[in-house]
Amino acid sequence: ISGWSPSCKQLPGPWLVNPDMGLYLNLKSCLKGKMVHLYGDSTARQWFHYLTNTLPDLKEFNLYRKNKFGPLLALDLANDIMVTFRCHSSPIIFHTVPFAQVRYIANEIDGITGGTDTVVVVSVWAHFCPFPIEMYIRRMQNIRKAVVRLLERAPGTLVIIRTANLRELNLDVVMFFSDWYTLQFDKVLRAMFKGLNVHLVHAWEMSLAHHVPHDIHPLPPVLTNMIDVMLSYVCPQKDG
Repeated sequence: ISGWSPSCKQLPGPWLVNPDMGLYLNLKSCLKGKMVHLYGDSTARQWFHYLTNTLPDLKEFNLYRKNKFGPLLALDLANDIMVTFRCHSSPIIFHTVPFAQVRYIANEIDGITGGTDTVVVVSVWAHFCPFPIEMYIRRMQNIRKAVVRLLERAPGTLVIIRTANLRELNLDVVMFFSDWYTLQFDKVLRAMFKGLNVHLVHAWEMSLAHHVPHDIHPLPPVLTNMIDVMLSYVCPQKDG
């Protein structure tokens, strides 16, 4: 994996992946001409809303969906930016989803043309923790195969894997969603994509290192650092 063992450190503020990457706070110029497809659970949807809230010209279109599972679509026509979100298929905890809206991420990735103007972000883990890990392994195997097919037909496509992060814990949560469970799933995720030309956003380490409270949806300082790391892959700093 590209960036599999980065030299990471947490300073008072931004997260630095390595000294050569820098921070990319100009979202508009970095994402200009890009299609960003976000797949997964609400931790991926959080990125969608971060981008639409940060970029005033990136307007969310009303697709007449009354729930949070999407699909969601946002466009900035002047800068040729498109951002989409699609939730993964079952298991989905706490909510009811119309069957017509259920999609497997592997199938969605197979429908992407790909290319240097395409960014694919996958964040799948939170809803699987109460279930046997074999279910997660099978799902990630299918997503991995779809990523391999995507990179074979469009090698210039940028694929980013967002790892799991620590969450707030109480007596209700710790029984089924403890950080120990989550860590086992996170190890499977990292092993599954090892050796592929994909990039990681190390959400586990970033949430662990920051002083803000843990949250299933990381708080703004951690979330902003994650987006900065993503942008460092989208717009890598040129040598010199």
